[in-house]
Amino acid sequence: MKKLMWSISLFSLIGTAVAIQFIPESVPLHYDAAGNVTRWGSKNENMIFPIIILFMALVWTCFMAYYEKKALKSADEKESAGARSNAKVIGYVGVGMAVMHTVMLGFTLFGEYKGAISGATKQVVDIGKISVIMMGGLYIWLGNIMPKTRMNTTVGVKISWSMYNDTTWKKSNRFGGVAFVIAGVITIITAFIIKSSFGSVMLSIGYICVASIVTFAYAYKVYKAEVK
Repeated sequence: MKKLMWSISLFSLIGTAVAIQFIPESVPLHYDAAGNVTRWGSKNENMIFPIIILFMALVWTCFMAYYEKKALKSADEKESAGARSNAKVIGYVGVGMAVMHTVMLGFTLFGEYKGAISGATKQVVDIGKISVIMMGGLYIWLGNIMPKTRMNTTVGVKISWSMYNDTTWKKSNRFGGVAFVIAGVITIITAFIIKSSFGSVMLSIGYICVASIVTFAYAYKVYKAEVK
């Protein structure tokens, strides 16, 4: 997963560097809520995005290295297996994030190109809609990862109730995974139904907040049962 994450991240950097060679010098870079162009700027400003993607890959790599080191140092087989599992899961998260941001960057560059050559005054590619769809995909991706995690402080439902013991962790993250998948599916459907990109973004945030609240409530219920 680590190699795949870095490959995707480097692809975003190289791809952007190549793509901007075919884009006019001045491109639309900012839009208001109605999709009107509010600022034009240099195409080279786009290079900041792949740099951020690479930085995020570095952050996830550090987390993975922490758990890999923990797995090697631990004398307890169960703890060592858990650390290796968490390192693998974090790799999946890193890949998901890299894919989401790289796809969004690709659509952004395409929209800037189309807007620049046509002198557009409105957004050519609705990046808001694309971001909502990608967010929905990320929720589904994370929802499938959560049940596979061992207890950790990086990925999953990380609250005192869920981290009470292995049973509360497993049950909370299994439930949370389902909740996130449902939120992701609804988010993608919303992106196609709701015309307003801003409205779609707000609803997608609302869905994940509801999924989190319901998961926390379930974690508390499991915790109370385990205490008894």
